[in-house]
Amino acid sequence: MIDHILLDVIGALREAFEGALLEQQAVEERFQVDVFLGDLSFETSYSLPGEQSPARVRADLTLDWPTWSQSAYRSWSIGEPPAEPPELIVELAFRLQNLAVAPPLEQVLGVLDQESPRLGSEQLERAAPSLEQVFESSGAVVSALEIAYQGAIRLEESLLEDPSRIDEDIAGVARWVASALVRLTDLELPFLPPEQDTEDA
Repeated sequence: MIDHILLDVIGALREAFEGALLEQQAVEERFQVDVFLGDLSFETSYSLPGEQSPARVRADLTLDWPTWSQSAYRSWSIGEPPAEPPELIVELAFRLQNLAVAPPLEQVLGVLDQESPRLGSEQLERAAPSLEQVFESSGAVVSALEIAYQGAIRLEESLLEDPSRIDEDIAGVARWVASALVRLTDLELPFLPPEQDTEDA
């Protein structure tokens, strides 16, 4: 069963990212259920308008709704205060892909904040960056750099009663993502020409 609080947050995220003039990547939205554990997850990706396909720079957003949050939400909905309020686990990753060489890490991190704006009572914190490389048969090496921000939306009772209370925070995060994508795109990095792109390198 999918409770409305999750759908409300997903809807608010879509509206906020579109309001920040970002474009959803084609065929990049996924809603998944772990049939063994019962966890739910939602994934989507956005880029700046006019980006090539696949986008050189994009933001990947993942929401995880764990089983214990579902149980806590159900307890609250029937008037039994849960021991801990439910949480939505959030990961927001900025991905630079189809790079001809690995970019200077300090240059990339220099245009990104250490933390996101607030989401309710919490902030997303920047994790260690990861570098991927694909060694093609031609001898070329295609690189991708990912910088993720991780955290949670703690669904206190005020948010459970009125999920729209977090809409303003979500809109602020969407504007922050749009600004970060602009700064990353403005970096003079060695991207491959479009005809040589390797999707999700």
